Amino acid sequence: MNYILFDGPFRNNLLPFTYTRPVADIRVGILTIREKWESYLGQVITTVTEDYLSDKFPMVEMETNIMINASYLPNAELVAMIQVLEENQAIFHNEQVIAFFSKEQQEIESFNDFEAIEYHGESVTIENNWDIFAKNETAIQDDFELLTDNRKSQPIPSTVNVVNAENIFIEPGAQLNFVTLNASSGPIYIGRDSEIMEGSIIRGPFALCDHAVVKMGAKIYGPTTIGPHCRVGGEVNNSVMFAYSNKGHDGFLGNSVIGEWCNLGADTNNSNLKNNYAEVRLWDYNTEGFAKTGLQFCGLMMGDHSKCGINTMFNTGTVVGVSANIFGSGFPRNFIPSFSWGGSSGFITYKTDKAFEVAEVVMARRHVKFTSQDADILQHVFELSQKYRKS
Repeated sequence: MNYILFDGPFRNNLLPFTYTRPVADIRVGILTIREKWESYLGQVITTVTEDYLSDKFPMVEMETNIMINASYLPNAELVAMIQVLEENQAIFHNEQVIAFFSKEQQEIESFNDFEAIEYHGESVTIENNWDIFAKNETAIQDDFELLTDNRKSQPIPSTVNVVNAENIFIEPGAQLNFVTLNASSGPIYIGRDSEIMEGSIIRGPFALCDHAVVKMGAKIYGPTTIGPHCRVGGEVNNSVMFAYSNKGHDGFLGNSVIGEWCNLGADTNNSNLKNNYAEVRLWDYNTEGFAKTGLQFCGLMMGDHSKCGINTMFNTGTVVGVSANIFGSGFPRNFIPSFSWGGSSGFITYKTDKAFEVAEVVMARRHVKFTSQDADILQHVFELSQKYRKS
């Protein structure tokens, strides 16, 4: 059977991260949502997403397909139900479709003609951008069990100060010495060819993905994920960094999500709690206003290719779009549109030719090519986000 992950009804809730990727390629826990489903189903899975993303993230469609809502994270019970789906059957949970059997080129306008199968088990769904950090603890635990099942960890070096060693898994090639790992409150996963430098103190749940680096003396509280090829220092609490992003120096990052190819300047700090302890409101791309999150702790949401200068301060519940450049003293506003250039004194438009030059240089430093597909996607995001910029 061919399996295809579709974006589903929550795509806009997951902006700015879904500006540049399908819902399936959001990282939560150790793996992306796509990687989780591929691990459970044992095969490569493609996605159906926005037209402007489809060249980079193509769909492979066959004569028969099972379509899966990418907002749902897999588990054994749900996967077993999906694997036995037959034609004209669909699985629902709380009136949301999880998966359905599809014929090639079949247009689904209504599920009225489908046999509805209700899923009554536990489910973890990523419906809002803050769910990425808020549900990261459960996702790390699930991925840890999936990735380490019937496998043996590399030995923990004798110089490491460790608590609850049986809840720590180290992949081949990882380097760590003279650090403290406390896995009493959740698992710690240390990815292939990653590094934790001396003096770092880490409390699980924590995931350091392949080729990522924790800088000297870092203090990290779980549940936190540092994605592949990221570099992180300073103090971090309950945050997710997708891949290829840097927070290389001191400063606080809490209850936040950082996309790919971002850079936080030295001593950048974000607030994750309002002074009056009130519920945090966050920019909502659907209503084009600020909406309640139900959270007391909520920090920074930063889309791909965005950067900030040294000593930048982000207020509680700040959303930064794609390819923004923030600098200067004071707090910038709580919503910074994509391709904005400036700070608390105001913003101008960050022209795409300049943004593309920077992206090409930044990616080349990590031996990744900035392709015409990448440029086309960012150009489309520039046009989509034009209405939010004043100039």
